[in-house]
Amino acid sequence: MQKSLIAMLLASAFVSLNAHAIDLVQVYQQALANDATFASARATLAAGRERVTQGRAGLLPTVGLSGAVTRDDSDFSPFNEGETVVVGGVPTLVRAGGSNLTTNEYTLALSQPLFRWDRWQTYEQSKLAQAIAEAQFAQAQQDLITRVAQAYFDVLSAQDTLESTRAQKSAVTEQLASAKRNFEVGTQTITDTHEAQAAYDLVVAQEFAAVNDLDNKRSALQAIIGTEPGALAPLQSGVTLAPPQPALVDPWVSSAESQNYGVTVSQLTLESAKRDIKRNRAGHLPTLDLVAASSRRDTGGRVQNSSGDSRSNSIGVQWSVPIFNGFAVTSRVRESIALEDRARNDLEATRRNAALQARQAFLGVNSGLAQVKALQAAEVSSQSALESNKLGYQVGVRINIDVLNAQRQLYSTRTDLARARYNTILNGLRLKAASGSLRETDLLPVNNLLQK
Repeated sequence: MQKSLIAMLLASAFVSLNAHAIDLVQVYQQALANDATFASARATLAAGRERVTQGRAGLLPTVGLSGAVTRDDSDFSPFNEGETVVVGGVPTLVRAGGSNLTTNEYTLALSQPLFRWDRWQTYEQSKLAQAIAEAQFAQAQQDLITRVAQAYFDVLSAQDTLESTRAQKSAVTEQLASAKRNFEVGTQTITDTHEAQAAYDLVVAQEFAAVNDLDNKRSALQAIIGTEPGALAPLQSGVTLAPPQPALVDPWVSSAESQNYGVTVSQLTLESAKRDIKRNRAGHLPTLDLVAASSRRDTGGRVQNSSGDSRSNSIGVQWSVPIFNGFAVTSRVRESIALEDRARNDLEATRRNAALQARQAFLGVNSGLAQVKALQAAEVSSQSALESNKLGYQVGVRINIDVLNAQRQLYSTRTDLARARYNTILNGLRLKAASGSLRETDLLPVNNLLQK
């Protein structure tokens, strides 16, 4: 009765814990809101979307208003104002003989480029820069999905390792107690006790390492979601994992070579490098602008009591033909040609790397499925071997070390099986990321594999 009550309490506690556990989709939503790396990518995208507006500005007219206010005070009389002097025998009162002028000038000028090939290429490059920012943000979204999934299953794997280690510790503790009792009654030697004690000491050390590893994995997940992660929904027991579709590697590789976001960025960078060559070559071409101006000049003050104002309007075209600039344009063209060659080789390297990632992820999924199947059979065999060794130990045909080894093999197999499942799931996500097809909705099938 007491054992049944304890079992019920443990079961209710487990259900209560799972009821408050968060799943993979919920963790991903937290990462969307709190991950600093993804927030940086979002800000980079917002900045990149301004490039087209800036590039277009070089083709649009510019209008400016300028002006100046000046004051001119001067005195060119040899006598002081109000002084009486004799001119031609006649006394004369001296008046001021200087100037006191205030001038206001206003100029409204307009300039509209008619032919500036370098600015047109800059505008085309700005559209490519915005497209690069969009592709880089899409890549950041894929990276966030894989980073969250990796951190999530790393925590589950660390939890499995700790639970397996503690279960092994419990079994070894029981085996150690049994060896001590049998030694006391004289049915076994001290060697069995020493073996059980050594196994116990080893599993205690493994438990400390497992606890530390779990703390590290939870800290890594916390760095992504920004808060302390709670209980995570574990993977369902005996879950069946689906193979990749299509089942052949060539379609995945082909998709990676053409649709991978890293490849897309490299393609756009190469196109921008080609535009850069044209932009630099435009340094040899003439330029033509439409210019117009309207100005007004107001003058007020006293120059022998005079004042006035003037106005002028003008419109026309302004051209310029470069003749010699110290070979600077030629040098920049050669530099841009070299940078285009670098961008072309970077594209090829990125395409090959994307194909390699797709192949590795595809093989990882298929080998993982085979490994899961083999470990499932090994788990059954290890369980049978442990039960046989326990029975043999009881009847005296097996020694204590045989039971300890069988226990260690069983728990190691269970840990390896769980890890194989996690790696297979992660390789499936990496395969879609390499092919450029990973989306948020791809987390839903994975999330359905978790306990609700």
